[in-house]
Amino acid sequence: MVYNINNFFNFMNKNTLKTTSEVNFGLSGRAIAQDLDKDLLDNLYHHLTMERTASVQYYAMSLWFQEKDLSGFSSFFLNESKDEMDHAYIFSDYLIARGQRVDLHEIAKPVQDWQCIKDVISYAFNMEADLSTSLQQLYSIAERSFDSRTSVFLDPIMEAQIKSEDEFAHILGQVKFSDEQPSAILIIDNELSKK
Repeated sequence: MVYNINNFFNFMNKNTLKTTSEVNFGLSGRAIAQDLDKDLLDNLYHHLTMERTASVQYYAMSLWFQEKDLSGFSSFFLNESKDEMDHAYIFSDYLIARGQRVDLHEIAKPVQDWQCIKDVISYAFNMEADLSTSLQQLYSIAERSFDSRTSVFLDPIMEAQIKSEDEFAHILGQVKFSDEQPSAILIIDNELSKK
């Protein structure tokens, strides 16, 4: 069959479009093309909370390093804090675009006492791994509920998350190898100040 513009208009004129009275609206009152699965919505809210928690935790880590006069580590974690808050904004914007209200859950007080740098970086790596797992669960739920909009939304986020997890694994490897030797830590600190 040959397709041309006339065939398209003939097809469209055969009442194939929904009328305006059939528009669905989300909880926010915004028009939506597809409802969000309840399990998917709950997990999006949970992930939003995780991003906000990571932002606050990285800010606390930045302060810990600042107190130790390790400005490279401090700057690195301050930037990570901002990145995680940007991720929270992205998830909030997506929820609004899908007609949902943004339900902000309470976040816990961040950990602020550490014994050593390796403990801080290990904790950060585990947070990144947990964020990756959460994104994988979101993907799985989106696929089960045939929500390709969410899958497409998650693609660039997952790619960035994998890079972030790899970066923390690299820093953790350097810190572990340094065995907390001051001269080696200062070299790592200097490298992080350039990021």
